[in-house]
Amino acid sequence: MRIATWNVNSIRTRHGRVVDWLVNADVDVLAMQEIKCTPAQFPLEPFEAAGYEVVLHGLNQWNGVAIASRLPMTDIEIGFSGQPGFAKGHDPDSGQDAPLEARAIGATVDDVRLWSLYVPNGRGLDDPHMDYKLRFLRALADDSARWLGANPGGALALMGDFNVAPTDADMGDPSFVPGLSTHISPAEREAFATLEQAGLTDVVRPLVPTGYTFWDYKQLRFPRDEGMRIDFILGSPGLADRVADARIEREQRKGDAPSDHVPVLVDLVGDDDDDDRPMIF
Repeated sequence: MRIATWNVNSIRTRHGRVVDWLVNADVDVLAMQEIKCTPAQFPLEPFEAAGYEVVLHGLNQWNGVAIASRLPMTDIEIGFSGQPGFAKGHDPDSGQDAPLEARAIGATVDDVRLWSLYVPNGRGLDDPHMDYKLRFLRALADDSARWLGANPGGALALMGDFNVAPTDADMGDPSFVPGLSTHISPAEREAFATLEQAGLTDVVRPLVPTGYTFWDYKQLRFPRDEGMRIDFILGSPGLADRVADARIEREQRKGDAPSDHVPVLVDLVGDDDDDDRPMIF
């Protein structure tokens, strides 16, 4: 099974490009982030014409997540257990929960539990959105640990835009300054590390040790290769053991009206079979 993640930065703008890539890259399941639309606005027809079913969670023109699959999906879940909400000016001591944003959707395909996740940006080191980001990551780690405890050996994949560059090698944008900028702060990296402590690993990095997944549209960041690695497929041991190959689709940052992110892709081999597709290089 070939699975991938892609922050598409508006599916209504880029649905043609996304569907063409799905077909040409022979992808079975794609987790999408920043679809930026409601269910009524999502361009389902081209996906369905290409043989893909889509489940999605979108509330307005911000955020939004989806999963497109040409294999049957079951156990669709909107949001994960313990997912925090956010609202500007919300008082956490008010006794009322902040509303949940459209940042997480899960589905099971074959025996693999998949999540499409859009982690909050953080906006600034002292911004309330940063506390929200840290709480989101820690709650995600807690929920993953619970799932793995209940499903020892199970295949779990957290796929999406995590808005954290976990190592210095993952940050190539010179406008991000240690001590002043988000995405690289110790607190964010520590919160990301809680996912590893929960039993998950970056299943792409062993096969693709270097490379960015995001380049800002501004200041020629892509031609200068001043990007960041912030899009990941994090897997349980039961998933990592089945990864046959992986790649970062850098070419998708080129051409007309690209997203500022590119797809990240892995091939999975079943527990009792061999993947007969050619290896990807």
